Amino acid sequence: MLAAERGSAAPTLAAYRNDLDQAAAFLKRRDSSLKSASSDDLRRYLATLSHLGRSARTSARRLSALRQFYRFLALEGVRKDDPAAALESPRLPRSLPKILAEDEAGRLIAQARKMKGPEGARLLCLIELLYGAGLRVSELVGLPVAAAKRDRRFLIVRGKGAKERLAPLSRHSRRALDAYLELRAKFLKEGESSRFLFPSRGTEGHLTRRRCGQLLKALARASGIDERRLSPHVLRHAFASHLVDGGADLRSVQEMLGHADIATTQIYTHVQSERLKRVIINHPLARKK
Repeated sequence: MLAAERGSAAPTLAAYRNDLDQAAAFLKRRDSSLKSASSDDLRRYLATLSHLGRSARTSARRLSALRQFYRFLALEGVRKDDPAAALESPRLPRSLPKILAEDEAGRLIAQARKMKGPEGARLLCLIELLYGAGLRVSELVGLPVAAAKRDRRFLIVRGKGAKERLAPLSRHSRRALDAYLELRAKFLKEGESSRFLFPSRGTEGHLTRRRCGQLLKALARASGIDERRLSPHVLRHAFASHLVDGGADLRSVQEMLGHADIATTQIYTHVQSERLKRVIINHPLARKK
């Protein structure tokens, strides 16, 4: 159902499968199963996660998978009840997304521009599309080359749930993309073709998310930035945070990020609030006793 009706991506399907497998293994040890589990069985499973030191976020994610699974079973008539409906979600601490300062993002771009040849052109293009267009890394590495050869003003991106959106391209992003396209053939064997914008000789046929992350960490080190603070998703967060800081309205940011719910986008207003607090705390008058 997730694959056929919702169009969920492979990483999402793998995450759901793993969460349900973990619950099934626990229930099997107690002579139960996912199909026959009661609410008490599921409560014991969640309590065990807490006892094992799993974070509240992990428990919440696994409970979410169970809720959707049992809702599906009820709708399909496999079960008459929903044992997960009465379960309470664990309280989650509010965590703000990791971001980079604007000058740090500028240092990354400047460092990437110093790199020559196909590798340098590809790296700059990756940075410009993650930070300049706010793409998810899964969206980025899976882009078809045809998406980059249509309208020069934007990319058509297929995001979560197979939903398409327009990702506007800045002048710098388009320039980096054009420069990379001229050298893209260097990443292919002679006479070889690929439908992917970022082809690879690996089994997936395109640059992997892991490899993209490795390239960014190497760039962070060269830029004098702690590599632990940088990942493809951090650049996406920086894209959104810097837009909000610059006065962009949340609805526009929501559309550019491809968020289904604006509540997800509102986290970036909290990031801005935290920055304002630090500014006020460091004000000379605030430091006076």
